Amino acid sequence: ALVTGGACGAFQAFSLFVKAKEVPAEARCPGGGEGVRWRCCRQAFAELCGIHRHVALQHAGDIGQPAGLSAEPAAAEPSPSGGPAPAGNAAGLNAHAGSGPEISCALPDTSHLSRDDLTSKVGEVLLYYCYCEVKDPEKLRAWQKALCQHLHLTGKVRVASEGINGTVGGSKVATSLYIEVMLSQPLFKDILRQEDFKSSAGGAYCFPDLRVGVFKEIVPMGIDPNIVSYKETEFHREVEQYLSQASQGQSDTILLDCRNFYESKIGHFQGCLAPDIRKFSYFPSYVDENLELFKDKRVLMYCTGGIRCERGSAYLRSKAVCREVYQLKGGIHKYLEEFPDGFYRGKLFVFDDRYAIHSNEDIISACRYCGTLWDQYKLCSSQHCRQLVLTCPSCCNKGLTACCPVCQEKELKVTSGASGQTLKEECECTRRRPRVPIEHVSQRTLGTGK
Repeated sequence: ALVTGGACGAFQAFSLFVKAKEVPAEARCPGGGEGVRWRCCRQAFAELCGIHRHVALQHAGDIGQPAGLSAEPAAAEPSPSGGPAPAGNAAGLNAHAGSGPEISCALPDTSHLSRDDLTSKVGEVLLYYCYCEVKDPEKLRAWQKALCQHLHLTGKVRVASEGINGTVGGSKVATSLYIEVMLSQPLFKDILRQEDFKSSAGGAYCFPDLRVGVFKEIVPMGIDPNIVSYKETEFHREVEQYLSQASQGQSDTILLDCRNFYESKIGHFQGCLAPDIRKFSYFPSYVDENLELFKDKRVLMYCTGGIRCERGSAYLRSKAVCREVYQLKGGIHKYLEEFPDGFYRGKLFVFDDRYAIHSNEDIISACRYCGTLWDQYKLCSSQHCRQLVLTCPSCCNKGLTACCPVCQEKELKVTSGASGQTLKEECECTRRRPRVPIEHVSQRTLGTGK
């Protein structure tokens, strides 16, 4: 059941301001008592009436800010992660005047659930997105943050005027409630559906924290959504039909992987073209530099969950060089749910602490150092580097834990104290990879699906 309580107004703004001052449960009194439950203006409060009195006397002006700004106090505080939030409306979500569906501020009633129900480690990770017109992204952000905190969910949620993109983890009770509330949100009515939520085994532990923010795009391609719109995309069963063929090689067709190189390295569809790019924001430049490759071709695109394909296929279609451009609805994630023994080989890379999920036992990548089959990523051990590295247990035991020899040497300098200078992230891995690769693919190669 949802607790609505009427329109979002002053009462809700007050409630969200108070909630933002909560101290996470794990940071309270370790002896078992409640201890300090709120902190504000360098003062500690153990009773609800105390924090209410303080906020009413000291922050009335903050809460009374113009619509759309009332959630700002919450943004300045650390994200509380413990203790069920009181059932009620997400507050501080006053709407901007404008047309379009109103954003509901409702939070689910969890009074009948125990803390264990909401914090169980036996859970799942949800992956979803929804392209839609959002008149007030800040209001949607504030509601999402309150909702996730209320359900003890961790993860990352991106909000923009073009929609929402999220991956969150928590108990199965919490994720089920999350889906229920999302589907009841008027903003997503008739757009977001149950099948749009992709799930995999996991939980809140798969993410270090909760991050909810407002961005220009819900997936960072670097192109203004007003210039290249998601509305120009087209789903088609033809992609699934192509993937179901035992011999996929067709000279007039390109199966294009829209993901980054480190994703396709550990798993991809057979016969795909996987660009050697590090970021999706490089994809538009990749298309521009390789237009001749796509000329008069039927291009079938796929990515992890479908969101990058929607923007990527719209950009490619805007170049007017392809005969047809289609994308795989739901991406690899949904494909593997329906066809676990299909034509996808290897692991599916995910952007959380698991790094990958799998539906088959195939290993298609190798250890960086010895060449042994290996597909479990780790972060480069050099503190200055954020590259992922495939290094098997045997090589790890030998101290080979960096992404390349250059980083390995830098790490030794740092640990030995031999260098007092700040080391840059650039290493052999970034230097040798062109920012935008130019493909040299022959018609024969495309025809054989290699």
